[in-house]
Amino acid sequence: MKKIKIWFSIIRPKTLLLSFIPILLAVIYSWQDACWLNALAVICCGTGLQVLANLINDYYDFKSGLDKKGRVGPQRALAEGTITTKQMKNAIWINLIVCLLLGIYLVFLGGWTILCIGVLSICFAWLYTASRFSLSYLGIADIFAFVFYGPVATAGTYIILSQNYAWDSRFLGIVLIGCICGCVSSMVLLTNNLRDIEVDKNAGKKTIPVRFGKFVGEMEYLFFIVVIAVLVVVLFGWSVIMLLPLLALINFFKLLKAEGKEYNKLLFRTSLLNLVFLILYIINICVDKL
Repeated sequence: MKKIKIWFSIIRPKTLLLSFIPILLAVIYSWQDACWLNALAVICCGTGLQVLANLINDYYDFKSGLDKKGRVGPQRALAEGTITTKQMKNAIWINLIVCLLLGIYLVFLGGWTILCIGVLSICFAWLYTASRFSLSYLGIADIFAFVFYGPVATAGTYIILSQNYAWDSRFLGIVLIGCICGCVSSMVLLTNNLRDIEVDKNAGKKTIPVRFGKFVGEMEYLFFIVVIAVLVVVLFGWSVIMLLPLLALINFFKLLKAEGKEYNKLLFRTSLLNLVFLILYIINICVDKL
């Protein structure tokens, strides 16, 4: 039981909403065309790819010395010595094989577009942190978090389930819905980077807060909230979903006062915005049908 709890914490379950919710939103959006077996395969593969990225991130952050025992952020199993590097590498390979098997099935359904998304997702999972020239060290990880946990996740799911490759209004709609999720993902990463600004600076990790300071990082968080508000109005008008940017704004004011481990709670609260979006989206659909 103890080992299960350790591995459960290693996959960072609180962050998995970032990959799970965009896919689920696209499933609901495509429900009339959706085969539920295919939908389950997309959800498992998409979530598995995020777990893969988390495992690779843990391994290389430990190897580079970035993750140490007693860190301010959530404890990492390798740094705490509760698992070995060999066990982590085995977990990475097992996860990769599962994702590849699911990916082959999804490529059969969605064709070359899905193949490209899958290959790029695996590449960026490795490139995120595997060297001193990785995305996280260059300070451009925010862009990829936005794209792959946003419009790529929703559009890819929509293509697989609906078999629709046309750039029509429905396709544009699911892309913009994905952009809302992408904003939330970038805000989660930004909260993480604001918490670790001093550690990242010492490690040579050039995140936005490290490059331009804490204030710019906080303003970037606010910028994403404004983008979410604009997208909500464009897609849904002045509906119940406007609660989403309002709740995000509450997080922003907490962000301005956060210190040390307070960022950990705020990181989780930010990731919950995706779940809030899903709930409000379902409520909005129900209201429209009345």
